[in-house]
Amino acid sequence: MIEAMKEDKETLLTYLRQMLEIRHFEEKVMELLAQNIIKGASHLYAGQEAVAVGACAAIEPTDYITSTHRGHGHCIAKGGQLPQMMAELCGKKTGYSRGRGGSMHIADVAKGNMGATGIVGGNIPAATGAGLALKMRGEKKVVLCFFGDGAANNATFHESLNMAGVWKLPVVYICENNLYGMSVSTKRACAVEDIATRASAYNMPGMIVDGQDVLAVKEAVAKAVERARAGLGATLIEAKTYRYFGHSRSDPRTYRTKEEEKFYKEQRDPISLFKGRLLEQKIATSDKLEAIEKTVAEAVEQATKFALDSPYPDPSELYDFLYVE
Repeated sequence: MIEAMKEDKETLLTYLRQMLEIRHFEEKVMELLAQNIIKGASHLYAGQEAVAVGACAAIEPTDYITSTHRGHGHCIAKGGQLPQMMAELCGKKTGYSRGRGGSMHIADVAKGNMGATGIVGGNIPAATGAGLALKMRGEKKVVLCFFGDGAANNATFHESLNMAGVWKLPVVYICENNLYGMSVSTKRACAVEDIATRASAYNMPGMIVDGQDVLAVKEAVAKAVERARAGLGATLIEAKTYRYFGHSRSDPRTYRTKEEEKFYKEQRDPISLFKGRLLEQKIATSDKLEAIEKTVAEAVEQATKFALDSPYPDPSELYDFLYVE
């Protein structure tokens, strides 16, 4: 028997809806990329939905996150709006960054999303700086810092976590270990099997969590958040997860086997696993789950229509929002 879920029915269904929003959004983005409607690079989050949703469920709306080049899921989990997100990816004026940022530079400061970045590991110092600012102001807020296993081998990771350890900053560092930094396996790139073990070097707790289990992620992050709010400092959480698509649309995924991909999609899919628990514990019926998915699919289609119908920025606005010309 699966352990009973503590959250109320509506909260649990909200988690499912958010994960489905991420999945359907990313699948639509891939479709638009294939049609060359969305230009440039885009790094999709499908397969990792439980990490973003579980982590953001453990914080308050007034808390902050910093995101990555694979950041659509984080934005949605932090309350991002699908129409504005899709418009941004399409380079439209109605997008979050007025069409100037694209896939890798979505920010929603009003919702506490300080932004995604195309620089691997570039958001880790930003999160650390935000944590320092919160501590200096005496605010009981926290920062969730998402990054991948590849970023964990960058100097920015070590320098930032050392600073957070020295100053006991209210930052929860969440490494989404999807097994590959672009095409390089973590088994080849990392000297240790578990990135979370590095936390001991910075005098902070290190935790490993099943990144395909939304409730397990929420529980782990909630503990770290409670610790941060109490002034006890940062935590490093490693969420073991898996991305379904390639690193980007140009990635043929020849470095991993079809059997591996099939295993994760058929046996470790975060959405299927969560649906199974909802059904087993009679939180929802199959009809209810199908209705939620239909609603989500319609919302993504509406967001896509909004984006495609929106205007591009006028060329006369090229120099707007620049510090210098």
